[in-house]
Amino acid sequence: MTSTTNSHSPVADDHASHGLAHIMPVRVLVGIFVALVLLTVLTVAATYFPTGSFEIWISLGIATVKASLVAAYFMHLRYDNPLNAVLFVFGLMFIALFLGLTLMDTHQYQGDLIMNQFQNS
Repeated sequence: MTSTTNSHSPVADDHASHGLAHIMPVRVLVGIFVALVLLTVLTVAATYFPTGSFEIWISLGIATVKASLVAAYFMHLRYDNPLNAVLFVFGLMFIALFLGLTLMDTHQYQGDLIMNQFQNS
């Protein structure tokens, strides 16, 4: 029995054009690693400054930048189909919308939580 492969099939063409992986220079990977470490240090340093209600937004902003760097370089999203990058950005905006609405709602009952904490002590 002989098996024949059709080189003109859509599946064969798709895999052949995709390749195994995108090879990135070590310098780029080390640069992204250093940026991630610096952003982590910045996140820790931000906790020492009293920013009030903006503290969560600063932390979420830094975390979003870090997640974007990981997705773009270590998950090779930068070199992939541009539609995947658009879907990633829409996903981030969708998460930001839900977190923003949730955090806006916490101001409604924040006073009750603080008063209950002092009464139970």
